[in-house]
This record gives sequence, C-alpha cells and structure tokens, in this order.
Amino acid sequence: MKLLVSACLLGVNCKYSGGSNPCPAVIAAAQAGRHTLIPVCPESIGGLPTPRDPSERVGERVLSRTGADVTEQYCRGAQAALQLAQLYGCTGAILKEKSPSCGSGLIYDGSFTGRLVPGDGVTAELLKAHGLTVVGESGAAAFLDLDEE
Repeated sequence: MKLLVSACLLGVNCKYSGGSNPCPAVIAAAQAGRHTLIPVCPESIGGLPTPRDPSERVGERVLSRTGADVTEQYCRGAQAALQLAQLYGCTGAILKEKSPSCGSGLIYDGSFTGRLVPGDGVTAELLKAHGLTVVGESGAAAFLDLDEE
C-alpha cells in the first residue's frame, strides 16, 4: 500500500510547537517496509515556519491564535499534499488527528479552548474529495493491519 503520512507521526519536528507526534504504529510500518510511506507536513510545505503560532479552522478559514489568516498557506499545503499523493499513487493517508490541516472527523473549533467539533482539516478534506481513505493515528495500526502483539 502507498500512503501519505503526516511527517510529525514519523518523528519529524514539524509540529507547530517545533516538536513531533511520533506514532509507534506508523514508525513500525516504516521500519518494516511493508508499505510505501510518503511523509508530508502540509503546513510546512504550504509555507509556514516551524515553530509557528497554533491555528484552528473557523468555517472555511484557518486563523492563528494571534488572529492572522493563514488559509492561503493551508490551502497551498493541501494542494501540494494532494499532488504528492497522486504522483506516488497513494490510496490513503494517515494524518495527525484534530489538526486544522490533517484532522479527520474531529477538529478544534476555532476558539483555542480545546473544544472539538465534527469536521476535517483542509488537507484531509481535499484528500477525501479525491478518493483517498484518510485515518488518524489512533486508527493507524488497524489500517496498516499491523500485529500489535
């Protein structure tokens, strides 16, 4: 299987805070070589620095905690992620949950209070619209069919 993967889940320090979100199931899949994993950070590839102000989706816009509109960078990153997925023939993606870019199913509500609402991040939404299966890191092991014993 060829999959797009949030780079932070592989331990790349591209998270808004400058850190990463290593996911054992994704790292194990990379080490096992059973799947082709294409790492991407849509926020970085869209032109945002690391570290950067945290951002959340507010309707169709993405705003930073300081009020800056970063929608253009998020959309640019989503388009670049889609191009990578298409170039490599990816059929799915494992993306960082709750993110305004990568979140799938639940994202932060834009109030910066930690409240979650149903919805998708900009990249997850675009990938789904183009037929890719998108899961978050909590579903990675099952999606990859890894033996967790």
